Amino acid sequence: MKKLKLGTRGSGLALAQADLAKKCIEDKFPEYSVEICVIKTSGDKDRVRSLVAFGGEGVFVKELEQALLEKEIDFAVHSLKDVPDKMDPRLSLVGFLKREDPRDVLVSNGKLLKELPIGAVVGTGSPRRVLQLKSLRSDLHFLNLRGNLPSRLEKVKNGELSAIVLGAAGLNRLGLESSISEKFDTNQMTPAIGQGIVAIQTLKENAEICRIISEISDKVAAAAATLERRWMNLLGGGCRVPMGAILEEQSNGSYLFTAYLADPRDGRSLRRSLYFQNFGGDPLEFENFAKAYIAECRKKKIMLPFEAPGAEALAAFWNAEH
Repeated sequence: MKKLKLGTRGSGLALAQADLAKKCIEDKFPEYSVEICVIKTSGDKDRVRSLVAFGGEGVFVKELEQALLEKEIDFAVHSLKDVPDKMDPRLSLVGFLKREDPRDVLVSNGKLLKELPIGAVVGTGSPRRVLQLKSLRSDLHFLNLRGNLPSRLEKVKNGELSAIVLGAAGLNRLGLESSISEKFDTNQMTPAIGQGIVAIQTLKENAEICRIISEISDKVAAAAATLERRWMNLLGGGCRVPMGAILEEQSNGSYLFTAYLADPRDGRSLRRSLYFQNFGGDPLEFENFAKAYIAECRKKKIMLPFEAPGAEALAAFWNAEH
């Protein structure tokens, strides 16, 4: 039996995602055995400071990518939303597991958003979530929250926070869906690009691994990941400003692409949607939609990702928020 080394972060959620990938491979290819190798990333080593305080982009993937380049592991699993728009040209995202529920959710001991007390304190480490929630409840206060899922849930349970906002995918994968108090529609809270998708990364030169991963990759998740990350690329990258995008199938068989962008300086935002008859749509139509979206952002004086001064824009956002 041939052994493959799978690199992952060591959090409960990361290990659950690694187990999913391991099971998919071993079920499809019983001649292979997958060994899970835990690698500590920059984001795991510092659980106190805001992510933007020590780089922002790629803090949960850099060490895993280095392990791939040094051939210490054969492939790595990531939450797609953590993967920057640019990576080492020797690496590639070669497969995607079936998408979990991509929506953002409220955890608040059973209360709906509208039922939270006036001035309630809500925990989240995401400016994207903060600004969208403010459009729904302008009276709320926000705490920049980090830590693993159980520790964040405990802050609500013990009354330290009125609520927290998380991704449904992580809670579902850890069997914690009973803690969800409310699920937000994607036109209220547009998710982060790739939210709910597990991406598998390897060296482009490793043909054997590329073949194996392509066999277990979910075609629907792959198409959504490609389109959403294409949007990130057209707008000039992610992680520098609050942005989200999602492709969803509609009940009539069409597909809806929804994009959101906010200016961290003053909260001005733009949400627009585009319908596709076929999954993935027409590339030219999509690029024209992006051009029109960028033009409207400029008209509204909303800062675009490529105009943002690195992580400084988000760092300034949290300083102002506090």
